[in-house]
Amino acid sequence: MSDPFENAMQVVAESAELLGIERTYPGKAILDRLRIPDKIIRFRGSLQRDDGSITVYECYRIQHSDLLGPYKGGIRFHPSVDMSEIMALGLWMTLKTSLVDLPFGGAKGGIAVDPSQLSTAEVERLVRKYTYRLVNDIGPNIDIPAPDMGTGEREMTWIYDEYRKHRDLARAVVTGKPIFIGGSVGRREATGRGLVAVLQEALTDLGWRDCSVAIQGFGKVGAHAALDLHAKGIRVVAVGDVHGAVHDPRGLDIPALAKHAATTGTILGFDGAKPIDDLLGCECDALLPCALGNVITAESAPRIRARLIAEGANGPTTPEADRILAKRGIHILPDILANAGGVIVSYFEWVQNREGFYWEIEEVNEKLIKKITKAYRRVRDFAREKGVSFRHAANSLALEKIVAAMLARGVQ
Repeated sequence: MSDPFENAMQVVAESAELLGIERTYPGKAILDRLRIPDKIIRFRGSLQRDDGSITVYECYRIQHSDLLGPYKGGIRFHPSVDMSEIMALGLWMTLKTSLVDLPFGGAKGGIAVDPSQLSTAEVERLVRKYTYRLVNDIGPNIDIPAPDMGTGEREMTWIYDEYRKHRDLARAVVTGKPIFIGGSVGRREATGRGLVAVLQEALTDLGWRDCSVAIQGFGKVGAHAALDLHAKGIRVVAVGDVHGAVHDPRGLDIPALAKHAATTGTILGFDGAKPIDDLLGCECDALLPCALGNVITAESAPRIRARLIAEGANGPTTPEADRILAKRGIHILPDILANAGGVIVSYFEWVQNREGFYWEIEEVNEKLIKKITKAYRRVRDFAREKGVSFRHAANSLALEKIVAAMLARGVQ
């Protein structure tokens, strides 16, 4: 099984080698200070079930780096959650916030649980227990959680409510809240919208006038990306979820598909689309992996027929697959750039909470597109100048800022 954190550090080390960081700053242990998080929090979550029985879960919060500001990162509820995955996600968040110029460091949290197997009351008790155990480790100026896979506005509201029982009333303790609790308009759609903005910039640079897109994952990222693409007149020819995938080379009716999925719980059975077995191997111009990590591997990379991959998920491509795709001339828009829209608008929410003044949707979207396209153009220009991949360009730009802050702050 591929190790997510070792994969992440391998790419970071390759980018650091391109920059000559270890040679330029001998004896500063730059990579070691990125490999080992600032703080690892791991604890038992004992949940009393509705029937009176007790189930125990592994709980994590990794505070990777606060070099550039308070820790920031989502909370994931999924059975596959483990230490390596959460450490990788924390590292990627450190790089992501640096790349898109946010005053945050990186963090990530999670519980190894399948929330669909719990009642609403059980999920609430688990979230509140998780929050209580972290009440001294999170806060508007310390560590600001957000939603991730398996969590959403509901869970963020419970975190906010539990935190305020023990600390000050501080809406900025968590982002991704409902609008009526202090959330930002546009936050729900932000990751998908930012992904589409980066994709459009790349399509313009490549000179592609028409583009067909396949999307793996139809959740919070994939569904909103599909809706945004459809609204912009870009054909989405295939979509997959945990149950399977559907295809229509003429382009799927995404709003109708979204309604079907909301009603039935799956995209399968949608009228006017045929089921397909291999979404990754679907014929398309652009592939958007928007689900779990490590889905594009050395085994699956040779099957990919897309000419461009935009990573909506975190860590969907292993280093081995990266090399295979590079040899085949397939462009990759890396995750720390392509899916940064969510943390950008989370930052906007944090700012609005602290100001007590809230923006209209037009302002949020304008600021999001401006910030993420600026990051894209910096990555593109660096890649062209140095003759490296977009992934190494993105990591290099992020590392330059992180290393500068590390050296300026001295030994922490």
